[in-house]
Amino acid sequence: MEKYVRPEIMAMNGYVPGEQPKAGQGIKLNTNENPYRASEKVYEAIRQAAAFGLSRYPDPTGTAVRVAVSKKFNIDPDSVLCGNGSDDLLTILTRTFVGNSELLRLPYPTYILYRSLAEIQGADSELVPFNTDWTLPDTFFAAAPKLRLVFLPNPNSPSGTTIPKSRILEIAEHLPCPLVVDEAYADFAEEHCIDLIEKCDKIIVCRTLSKSYALAGLRFGYLVAAPKWVAQMMKVKDSYNCDSLAIAAAAAAISDDNWLAENRTKILATRTRLTDEMRRLGFDVPTSHANFTWNTRKNVALKPVYDYLKNLGILVRYMDYPCWGEGLRISVGTEEQINQCLDFIEKFL
Repeated sequence: MEKYVRPEIMAMNGYVPGEQPKAGQGIKLNTNENPYRASEKVYEAIRQAAAFGLSRYPDPTGTAVRVAVSKKFNIDPDSVLCGNGSDDLLTILTRTFVGNSELLRLPYPTYILYRSLAEIQGADSELVPFNTDWTLPDTFFAAAPKLRLVFLPNPNSPSGTTIPKSRILEIAEHLPCPLVVDEAYADFAEEHCIDLIEKCDKIIVCRTLSKSYALAGLRFGYLVAAPKWVAQMMKVKDSYNCDSLAIAAAAAAISDDNWLAENRTKILATRTRLTDEMRRLGFDVPTSHANFTWNTRKNVALKPVYDYLKNLGILVRYMDYPCWGEGLRISVGTEEQINQCLDFIEKFL
């Protein structure tokens, strides 16, 4: 294989998604999916789109979604780019801005796909560790040779913590390259950064419908950026990267503010209880602004806890970061699912 496959691909381990059991088996709290059914307006939009027929190619730019996003945030539709999930958008961003042997920067620990995207591109990645309180050091916005793009998830995974908007604007203004604020979980937080693109055109905000809109199985995301950046990324994306059903469903979801508000209220209430109960059980849990919590505990090995829960049909995410430590990331499920998870963790302890 070495004769034919690019050396960068041979050398990399590749991103490993969270375990996906067969539908209906066990309790799944490992990939930050929304445990509730999406808006009924989404399913009606899919039915109407399917009835219209699927013999023609979809709208290559996802106009219906771009208009829905522009209305929601009062922005120019030309500032919006649609993607087949936010991972598609992260790939487009990396391919647009980062060349072979150039540099991509990201915080640590965080979403490990970022590093894989750099490896696929033949680029280098620089990991800047968070401070122990999950703030960022000034080195995060320091200039560096060949630095072409910086990823900043906000809220971060696995911690669920956030960087204030004022600090993000400061970082972007100091950086010599674009800053991608990955807001996969922003609908569960108290603020977002979409309005910052008007204050600093180096800021690009990436969103997904997988989490807050309960559409992980649909695969749809969008980013918001200065139109000049969107125009360049249009050259890089696949010609028809979003299908007709997904475009119709995404537009309907984004337009249903009432469903989003109701769902958010339920998720946040369960998140608060999960946080309080895990702290009561002796875990260190930073305040989360996402739909999951990050749980660590001194003097208790957590891999056995993960294995114990898995054997009982409860999947959480075990992560062990070199030079940082291990933890359990637990997605916010339904009240019943979280009750069972907490009961078994307490029994194990």
